Amino acid sequence: MAYFFENPSRTFSEYLLIPGYSGPDCIPNNVNLKAPLVKYARGEEPELSINIPLTSAIMQAVSDDNMAVALAREGGMSFIYCSQAIEEQAAMVRRAKSHKAGFVTSDSNISPDATLVDIQALKHRTGHSTVAVTSDGTPNGKLVGLVTSRDYRVSRMDGTELVRTFMTPIDKLITAPPGTTLKEANDIIWDHKLNCLPVVDEQGTLVHMVFRKDYDSHKANPLELLDKHKQYVVGAGINTRDYAERIPALIEAGADILCIDSSEGYSEWQKQTIAWVRENYGNTVKIGAGNVVDGEGFRFLADAGADFIKVGIGGGSICITREQKGIGRGQATAVIDVSDARNEYFNRTGTYIPICSDGGIVHDYHFTLALAMGADFLMLGRYFAMFDESPTNRVSIGGSYMKEYWGEGSARARNWQRYDLGGKDGLSFEEGVDSYVPYAGSLKDNLGITLSKMRSTMCNCGALTIPEFQDKAKLTLVSATSIVEGGAHDVILKESVAPKGYTQT
Repeated sequence: MAYFFENPSRTFSEYLLIPGYSGPDCIPNNVNLKAPLVKYARGEEPELSINIPLTSAIMQAVSDDNMAVALAREGGMSFIYCSQAIEEQAAMVRRAKSHKAGFVTSDSNISPDATLVDIQALKHRTGHSTVAVTSDGTPNGKLVGLVTSRDYRVSRMDGTELVRTFMTPIDKLITAPPGTTLKEANDIIWDHKLNCLPVVDEQGTLVHMVFRKDYDSHKANPLELLDKHKQYVVGAGINTRDYAERIPALIEAGADILCIDSSEGYSEWQKQTIAWVRENYGNTVKIGAGNVVDGEGFRFLADAGADFIKVGIGGGSICITREQKGIGRGQATAVIDVSDARNEYFNRTGTYIPICSDGGIVHDYHFTLALAMGADFLMLGRYFAMFDESPTNRVSIGGSYMKEYWGEGSARARNWQRYDLGGKDGLSFEEGVDSYVPYAGSLKDNLGITLSKMRSTMCNCGALTIPEFQDKAKLTLVSATSIVEGGAHDVILKESVAPKGYTQT
């Protein structure tokens, strides 16, 4: 006989937080939103953490290298989508990893016998205006000069000029030796008013480049998420079909963490994928799994060796899995159930496995509700799809700007691998839709408002960290009537009645 859960499946909108005592230190500037990304043993620190508890979804319409850079700059992290060729995904990871670092390997290089036309083509391809001129045109050749936009004027040149004739030669450059610390490099850049500082060894070989803009960026973004090499932390999605080929390419490209992209994670395929990672990489490669919606699914993936576990089926704004197959669970109920299982697992084994709430977010206050219910961090699609940094087109619909947004289970994406049940290749029916979301502008501006709301809410509950918030939070169910009461009601909003040209007298 089928098993029936006694309690109904509930969403975030059915809950409210009850305020707690706010002490004198409970101010938003004191709130720390840091959260663990991977499992860790009792009394230890996780190998990977995140400075704000937000990640962008493994979706074509959301997470490419541009989103990865923009979100890491704010303290979050992206999982670059896997429904593309392995080489293309690895290239996205590589671009995101090389975009920002204290010491970077030069990826814009040219030989002295190239021409101005070659410089322009390289600049168009990489987007970088500073080009290292090495004897053989490679990233680690002998440095003979630099070319910046100040070294040439296209309007006064015909394009055939050799690079050696207009570059700034090595004897006029200020360089630093290997072993220079990042602080020392930045001091040299500041003292000599440089835009970049080449690091060159005793043989004259180019080793690294240090850029002024990276220092300025760090000062403007104190929460940016960096690895030990001062590069942005970048995640990547994988599937349960071509993982043996995809994972090595992503690791070689520099991916810091992987996540299995699947609509339903309680499967033998995910267990096999994780086992392959452990057999080939041990615990050096971090991998998340999911999605699940109950404690049983959590325990299965925990025992399989997942580093974090995603929660949520059918709650995404573009997901129609529940409509198509009748499978899923209200996101609030799923998070509460799985967090209970996570806590029981931690008490029993001493290993804490973070859970990620994926889907069901409609309003900003849902972010803090998900955290209060036990989620360690969130994965978001629609939210990040609205911003400039998402990879989709901005279009005008009915006089309003929109961004395209489609699900991985839609006919447009055709990401059949995430719905794979071991059968034949291909998408037999859709589990996602093709849609638009309102265009919202830059990620930084909008995310700043969202984070302010989160910090303020936590202070209202007397908490300065996410663990403290989860310990102190008090939640109440709300009725349909009280949901209406929570918004503007029993008034006539001015913008709904004021005629054009109306002025107050």
